Amino acid sequence: MRGKWRGWSWWVRGAVVALVLLVVVSSPVVVAVTYLLAQNIGEQSDQARTRGKDAFWLGHAWVDGRKTDADVDQLASMLAGTGIRDLYVHTGPLEHDGSLRDDLAPRAQWFVDAVHAKLPGIRVQSWLGDVVQPEFDGLDVESAQSRERVVASARRVLAYGFDGVHYDLEPVRSGSPGFLALLDATKAVTSAARVPLSVSAPVIDPLPGLHSAGLAVADHGKWWSQAYFAKVARRVDQVAVMSYDTAMPTEALYSGYVAQQTELAAEVTPHEVDLLMGAPAFWADDPGHHGAAETVAAAVRGIRLGLTRADVERENFGVALYVDFAARPQDWVDYRQGWCRLPS
Repeated sequence: MRGKWRGWSWWVRGAVVALVLLVVVSSPVVVAVTYLLAQNIGEQSDQARTRGKDAFWLGHAWVDGRKTDADVDQLASMLAGTGIRDLYVHTGPLEHDGSLRDDLAPRAQWFVDAVHAKLPGIRVQSWLGDVVQPEFDGLDVESAQSRERVVASARRVLAYGFDGVHYDLEPVRSGSPGFLALLDATKAVTSAARVPLSVSAPVIDPLPGLHSAGLAVADHGKWWSQAYFAKVARRVDQVAVMSYDTAMPTEALYSGYVAQQTELAAEVTPHEVDLLMGAPAFWADDPGHHGAAETVAAAVRGIRLGLTRADVERENFGVALYVDFAARPQDWVDYRQGWCRLPS
């Protein structure tokens, strides 16, 4: 289906949307499906390719002693010729009070040094994460004391030698003032150290106000408003959108969803900030993630469509692959061929 739609012109795409909306306006589900399918129609600009500013989430095994020099050599071969510049290496998790245990990353300095030696130009960022209150019994980002401990943890990982700090705190609810305050406090530390502050972000409301509906119906903060996303993006150097786990049942719907998310994020992310769109280099099959639909190929198609429409000349843009320990060979083929234009 993706190949069939690839050559359709923009005016045909708009006409299809208008016609179907008139016919099925009484059915919100059908309208939503039609809208997402329409988002998957259109041309992908040749400029919508890697800028050499992509990222890759890596698991904890790289810093706890399970990986060796041979593994770093294999990683170097895997990344050769791709657009990956940043590695987000899981160094936490943070304790629920915001502190970081001393024994979690005994090989952090080794890994940073090994990457710098074998992969010049690659930045190694410390991935610090935790679940967040009130949805979970976790970190309270609204607590000043907790935020102070998180910032102290950021200072600690920079002392390990990391080239940046990457926060993945979930689920921060749209509008949270505490999270913004945490970013402001951490940015002072990273700016002084001349390293980037990066953050994982949830997807933006596909429909205005949907984050409020999600909280009211399921008490779950899955989405951010576009306005809150913009506030976060203005406080960091890099924002990576977790554009997966969408519950989309087909590749066409998933591509359309990612295309829309790319446009929404690009509209409000400052041009000097790196905007990265996530791609699911893992397999799962559950109500929130259908593995046959949420593929790297479908994500890349959606990202290229969204970038083509939103800001195809944007330089500070990339794809972020999640995650090394679950990625399959086909995921790398799809990333290299679809986004990097490299042979598999």
